[in-house]
Amino acid sequence: MLSLSIASPGTAVTFLRGSASTSSSFHGVRIQHQASARVPATISSNGKPLGVVMMSKREAELKDIRAKTTEELNEEVIDLKGELFMLRLQKSARNEFKSSEFRRMKKQVARILTVRRERELEEGIGKRLSRKLDRQWKKSIVVRPPPSLKKLQEEEAAEEAAEAAKSA
Repeated sequence: MLSLSIASPGTAVTFLRGSASTSSSFHGVRIQHQASARVPATISSNGKPLGVVMMSKREAELKDIRAKTTEELNEEVIDLKGELFMLRLQKSARNEFKSSEFRRMKKQVARILTVRRERELEEGIGKRLSRKLDRQWKKSIVVRPPPSLKKLQEEEAAEEAAEAAKSA
């Protein structure tokens, strides 16, 4: 139930559905939510229990990320950065692409790097050493095509093989 309080410097009147009451001095407007007598406190209006909280997608992704090893996280960062590069190429060539993928991939990279830094903090690695290790890691990266490009190349090779089979 929703109640609304409106007050002047001396008195306040609270309006509840069908009733009004006077209380002490209150300046301003106060809106309060009160539990309805018709709906039990343990069940919400949509029928789901209030004690059960659904996990958001972000929390589920973080749970999956935290389950991976640091090496797997590094590999995933490399793949996502490669995918971002491919998206930038598609954008510059004016090909069709989903612009929402930029934001999604950047956020995924940020989540992974955050988990990686959390692990460094647990190990007691300071900011300065962390940056040094990060520079070394970036230098050691072997450039490879991103998974989407590999998939595209495999599809093209399959099409070429199908065309060669038809002509032979």
